[in-house]
Amino acid sequence: MLTIRLHRTGRRNHPSFKIVVTDKTKSSTAGRFVEEVGFYNPATKEKVLKPERLKYWIGVGAQPSPTIWNMLLQEKIVEGKKILKHKKPKAKEAKQEPAPVQPESVPAAEVPAEKPAEPAAS
Repeated sequence: MLTIRLHRTGRRNHPSFKIVVTDKTKSSTAGRFVEEVGFYNPATKEKVLKPERLKYWIGVGAQPSPTIWNMLLQEKIVEGKKILKHKKPKAKEAKQEPAPVQPESVPAAEVPAEKPAEPAAS
């Protein structure tokens, strides 16, 4: 299966990325990819995309990564909803039991008094 994702280039502490079409099972850092369809420099926010090639590869069945999908939405190359890159943690409340229901408050005069504890017989 083909995927569209970022391929990191540039030197240490100065990243820049190629946007490439590659096989999902192969590492994007190995340098082997099917086609380069764009470029992104996060330091200068420079983006160079080939919209017609991106549309072609998506039409053929290539799946963009969440980062690339959001970038394509931002540039209005595709339409849809933004994908959250960071999943929200599951609520802990679902694992806990619901709190027991408290009976309605009853005035102290109506509550029967507790019997005093009887001394233990020896």
